[in-house]
Order: sequence, then structure tokens, then C-alpha cells
Amino acid sequence: MPQNSDVIIVGAGLIGCATAFHLSQRGVKVTVLEKNTVGAGGTGRSSAIVRQHYSNELTARMALHGLRVFQEFDERVGGECDFRKTGWVTIASADDLDGMAANVQLLQSYGIDTELLTAADLQAMVPGMDTKDLGAVVHEPESGYADPHLTLFGYADAAKRLGTTIVQDCRVTGIRFAGGRVAGVDTPAEAYDAPVVVNCAGPWGAQVAEMAGVSAPIICSRVQVAVFRRPGGFSTHPVVMDFINGIYLRPETGNISLVGSIDPAEAKDVVDPDDFPEHATTEFLIEMGEQFVKRYPPMETSECLDGYASIYSITPDWHPIIDEVPAGSGNFLCSGFSGHGFKLAPAVGLMTADLILKESDPEFPTHMFRFNRFAEGDLVRGKYEYSITG
Repeated sequence: MPQNSDVIIVGAGLIGCATAFHLSQRGVKVTVLEKNTVGAGGTGRSSAIVRQHYSNELTARMALHGLRVFQEFDERVGGECDFRKTGWVTIASADDLDGMAANVQLLQSYGIDTELLTAADLQAMVPGMDTKDLGAVVHEPESGYADPHLTLFGYADAAKRLGTTIVQDCRVTGIRFAGGRVAGVDTPAEAYDAPVVVNCAGPWGAQVAEMAGVSAPIICSRVQVAVFRRPGGFSTHPVVMDFINGIYLRPETGNISLVGSIDPAEAKDVVDPDDFPEHATTEFLIEMGEQFVKRYPPMETSECLDGYASIYSITPDWHPIIDEVPAGSGNFLCSGFSGHGFKLAPAVGLMTADLILKESDPEFPTHMFRFNRFAEGDLVRGKYEYSITG
């Protein structure tokens, strides 16, 4: 006999579990089907940075909502996400100063705590950091990072407490339709019936979309992270987004720094999400080490511990697709987060639940993330975008 639910979610990463949580809160019977184990995809290897520096209203408000959830995780979701308030800094060249100043003013109008700093301010905040080439600096004192595993399992456990069923090692092999509407999904073990299917499969998003006859412009790209142990005397630093050198720095417990690239070219390595090299290359580790030291010279004596690779689901405009495709079918696509998924997930779970349940006045409308924007040539773009100059 098929298993019956109101909604089937494909993928038990953070987006899928957050969506299940918000649906279950409203009494919806949800089944989450995961081909591997909870968090086995991109979530488990996320750098889990929490910041709000976007330059359009919707994503900025979504990120602010996410920050508040991370700050009050036990009250809002349950459990521990280990949010660390380190502060977040973005730095750019003088050519980007006007845009950055305008963006700060925009974000402040949405209630985001952010401010422009001088190079001297940053030097005082992070002694030893090279600030000679800085033309623009923005600081978010409330931001930081969280633990991706704890966050994910917090949402998964909360959803289960509310009645969600999560089935692991359950690969979806097909999506069934009847009369133009979703009827359920098939797996090697059994069938699951539901009038709604939500594709939260992340890097597998395009594959799952094909099962519904939808050609989604989502590619799976491999991205790398280098891990360094800081020398003694340098206890921590804020999360830093360095547009001059094209890197980000994220502190970790144990006097560790994670260093990754923010150059879109780093994500050009399109891979099979089921078969990709999971270790960082020597060339990448050397490059990140050089850029780390360039920005933070005392790190010349840091120790490279190794590196690892994760996967992004990337769309042409580096923003997700959150839509019912085709309209009225009960087939929902919620994928293509392009590395932004972790910080936005609390809002995305709410947004997707509102979309499925046809909320008349949603806090976060989905129109900007509609599927047809690519065909319409109306891609999502930030009002102010910074250039990588190093």
C-alpha cells in the first residue's frame, strides 16, 4: 500500500527540513525522503556564515529574519545551533565605496545593524590585518556563523516532533502525475502518495526536476575550503569577505580559520553530486594560503591542516528557484541556492510553506525567485555589486 501524506519533500538538507518544520507547524502531514542520510549533501559541509549584506530588499529581509532565528534558535525552533557572534566585515576597493555606502544606507532602512568603517577602524578591530589597500569597509556587529549540523538536526528534530516523517536511504526514482497534477513519488522500496511534491534536493535539484518533466537551469558545482591553524596569540577574527583578494575568512573553534574563494570562477567545476573529489587540491590550498597571508600577514606562520570540497547548486543568476512548476500542478521547486542557502534557510522554510498553502499575504513573496524569470530575461541582480580586483 502506498504511504499517504499531504506533502512529500525530496531532500533532507536544511532547506527541506526547514520547510517541513514550517508546514508541520500548521498541521500539514509531511514526509521527507532522503536518498542518503540527513545532511549528506551541501548542508553538512556548509561554512554556515550568517550575514545580511545583500543589496535587494527581499534577500536582505530574509537574511535578517534568519539572523533572528539563529540568535533565538531554542525558542523559535528548539535545540542548539551554536551561533557564534563574531561580527562580519566586507572589504572592497575605493572604486566600490559609493556603492557600498549606498548599500549600507539601504540595509539600515530595513533595520539591519550595519555601518561603514575606516581602514583604521578595521586595523584596531583585527590587529595585524593589512588595510593599506582598503577603500571601503562594512561591518555587521551582530553577524557570525553557526554549526551546520546542529542547525540541521534542530530543524529535523523539531519537524519530527510536530509529526513529520523523515525516511533516509530512500531514493526517489520518479514523480507521478494524474490529470496534470502530482499524485506521488516512486522509490525502489515503495510508493508514496501526496498531492504536493517539493524538490529540495539541492545539487540533485535538476535531476529531480527532470522526473517531473521540468528542465531546471541548475548545475552542480564543486567548491573548496582550506583549513588553517592560526599561530599562538591570534585567538579569533570576524568573518571577513575580501573582495580585493577574492576570499572569505571564517573563524572556527580550536584557533582555526576556514578560507574559501568568493570568485565565481571557483565554482566553474561542474560535477556529478554523487561522484566528485572531496578533498581540496594542493593548488587551491597554496592559493588560499597566499591570499590569507596577503590580507593577514601574521598568518605566514599558520599551519595548513588540509582542505575539503563541497557542492553548490547554482542557477544562472546565483539565486534560487522557489516556484510551482508547472503552475497548478502541485510540483514545487525549491533549489539552486548557489551558496546562499544556509543563512536564508529560516526564511525560505517559511516562504515555501506560505507558497504551498497559498498564504494571501506572505511575509516573503516568491515572485522574484519564479522559474520563468530566466526565459523572461528578468534575472535577480543586486543593486550594488562589488568587483574582485586582486
